[in-house]
Amino acid sequence: MIRFIRWLLFPFSILYATAVLLRNWAYDNQLYNSTSFHFPVIVIGNLSVGGTGKSPMTEYVLRLIKARLNVAVLSRGYGRKTKGFRYVDVQDSAKLVGDEPLQIKRKFPDVMVTVCEDRVHGIQRIQDQVDTVLLDDAYQHRKLRPSFSILLLDYESLQHPVIPLPTGNFREPLLGCKRADVIVITKCPQKISAQIRFSLESRLRKYTVVPIFYTKIAYQTLQTTGGILLCEAQLHDTCAVVVTGIAKPQPLLAHLEPQLKKIIHLSFPDHHEFSPSDLHRISQTLQHIDAPQKVIITTEKDMQRLPSSFIAQHPVYFLPIEQAFLFDQAATFNNIVMRACSFE
Repeated sequence: MIRFIRWLLFPFSILYATAVLLRNWAYDNQLYNSTSFHFPVIVIGNLSVGGTGKSPMTEYVLRLIKARLNVAVLSRGYGRKTKGFRYVDVQDSAKLVGDEPLQIKRKFPDVMVTVCEDRVHGIQRIQDQVDTVLLDDAYQHRKLRPSFSILLLDYESLQHPVIPLPTGNFREPLLGCKRADVIVITKCPQKISAQIRFSLESRLRKYTVVPIFYTKIAYQTLQTTGGILLCEAQLHDTCAVVVTGIAKPQPLLAHLEPQLKKIIHLSFPDHHEFSPSDLHRISQTLQHIDAPQKVIITTEKDMQRLPSSFIAQHPVYFLPIEQAFLFDQAATFNNIVMRACSFE
């Protein structure tokens, strides 16, 4: 029914795409002003709505450059209840700063993490304190002219026609690829045939000649906020309530299902703020599982939005993920990013 309604809105998708193309044309031809900075400003973004792996890529680039540069991360802070510029602290809540910036700050406490919906203003606030700025999800923020743009396209979305909002899930057509300095196709299967690679790259080469990379999700070990690990050998006799508030939970479920004895999936919208009734539902679902070994499993991003009091009372584990490059492309990607940061 929802899909049918979205197709009824297809005329609005045409209007939306036209408006986006006109807006980009105006920026490309300097009818609208864009602000640039005298130091490296790296943007990580996508063309679709959510689920392409921006946070893992942000963390990947951060690990790559933070030892050599004084780098800050600037995010919009999607889902927060505050406005304007704000420094992120490890003791903050997702309501104050957003779940993704909070996750990054807790993983990299020595890195400056900030949030501001106006990215230009956000950079201006910190430009005298850092050597470079890494922006999460700012590809469509055309008021800013980055020095380097990493565009993420998830593998599954490229298996279908690219249809703009509201019928499809794309913020802009594939023509937007032309603004990227590199393209990373994320969430790929372990094996991709040469024929599929040729087909994907031929499709993108209509719009760009920049390097194209492939990554997959690299799942780490389940763990608690206190660092207690739940190893794979322990999972076969474990039942789990899997709680997700992310755009695309299917890859996570596909990873967990073969390892666990039983899964009950409770799905919530992306960036969902867990209410007391939600928490009660999760708790009751766990309680009703008749098994000696049972846990709650969630994503690292969702863990930022679960109250500490709830976590303290339940066996809650989260599953960290990282980006892993395919076809031995990591070194090439690393060199390109390092040159963009003036390392070479």
